[in-house]
Amino acid sequence: LKDEISLEIPKTEKFKIKPYQSKIDILYEDNDFLIINKPTGLVVHPGAGNKDKTLVNILLHLNKKNLSSISGELRPGIVHRLDKDTSGLLVIAKNNFAHMHISEQFNKHSIDRKYVALVWGKLRPQTGTIKTFITRSNRNRKLMEASQTKGKHAITNYKTIEVYESEKIPTISLVECKLETGRTHQIRVHMKYKGNSIVGDQSYKKNVKKFKNIDLEFENIINNLSGQCLHAKSLGFIHPSKNKHVFFESKLPNSLLSIVKKLRKLSS
Repeated sequence: LKDEISLEIPKTEKFKIKPYQSKIDILYEDNDFLIINKPTGLVVHPGAGNKDKTLVNILLHLNKKNLSSISGELRPGIVHRLDKDTSGLLVIAKNNFAHMHISEQFNKHSIDRKYVALVWGKLRPQTGTIKTFITRSNRNRKLMEASQTKGKHAITNYKTIEVYESEKIPTISLVECKLETGRTHQIRVHMKYKGNSIVGDQSYKKNVKKFKNIDLEFENIINNLSGQCLHAKSLGFIHPSKNKHVFFESKLPNSLLSIVKKLRKLSS
């Protein structure tokens, strides 16, 4: 007789999402959705590393019974996401009809989304379109990478807004990116692909050479960044109930704005 092998499959641990009281910047709210201005450092929904202090926990405290359920128990109201260290606009669905309507626009890539980023160096050409596939990295399964042969099709339109350069700072550009697709880490991956990684991005970072005459205050700011300098500045779509185009825009967060002002001063 062959030896018998027994397997014991552990039960999946379930946890109940707890409401969490914390301030959140709500730019707009009606019966169908909210527009949130997410700060850097806030995780969107509960996961293994953070179960109690995410945007979802805050939303449950504010709108316990008025959130869509399509994305499951752990993601009530969540139509799309921003990375933890990316700031800016998020739409939160308050019912399933609104969720389906807005989600379909994301799937059709008809959502108008623009981001602002600080990147190392100058993009060449300074305005253009990046078209690649994006797939999971073989070296690190938590990260993504650009590919010419496999993955999901990804398109990022970009234009350079300002370039900062002088003897006191490394060359840095302020760039606007408009997404035609919404792949995981898309802008971060595409900027690395171009050789112009986003300032402060530890996952897709570029090895920056040491500068002898760099402004010490600016160097200290860069060395103490808590995340990538990437902000979702605008969001436009067709309103689910009113069937008209709505558009929302947010200002740069103070942390990013202060860096821009410092760069302008040092490069003038």
